[in-house]
Amino acid sequence: MSYAEGCPMCRRWEDDSELRIAEREHSFVVLNRDQFFPGYTLLFTRRHVSELFHLDRTVRAELMEEVSCVAEALSGVFHPDKINYELLGNMVPHMHWHLVPRTSDDPLWPRPIWSEPHEELLLSPEEYRQRCELIRQALR
Repeated sequence: MSYAEGCPMCRRWEDDSELRIAEREHSFVVLNRDQFFPGYTLLFTRRHVSELFHLDRTVRAELMEEVSCVAEALSGVFHPDKINYELLGNMVPHMHWHLVPRTSDDPLWPRPIWSEPHEELLLSPEEYRQRCELIRQALR
């Protein structure tokens, strides 16, 4: 992994080791600590880059396949009505996707997850472990 000093995404794999789901060829996959939206997952590039066009065509295509595989696994585990894909990078300039399973009965449906503040939903260590394992199994 190419590391950038001070980048929270570069540190996340080490800092949030209990939320690790999978290490892919071009990315790391971690469960988001706030599980207000069950299954909310982050996928971030192993390389510290901020734009898709910073990657060569082959790596970009392979990375998008990794994003799709994780989204499919989330769909299989959480049975959402829709998966939201957010690739912003305004706050953290390290390419990362917010992969958010959404259901039509969630409190913010159909608006974006950031449309209004919500209370964080934190799980017990065992609940995080179980949720990560379910997603990990679906990725196999």
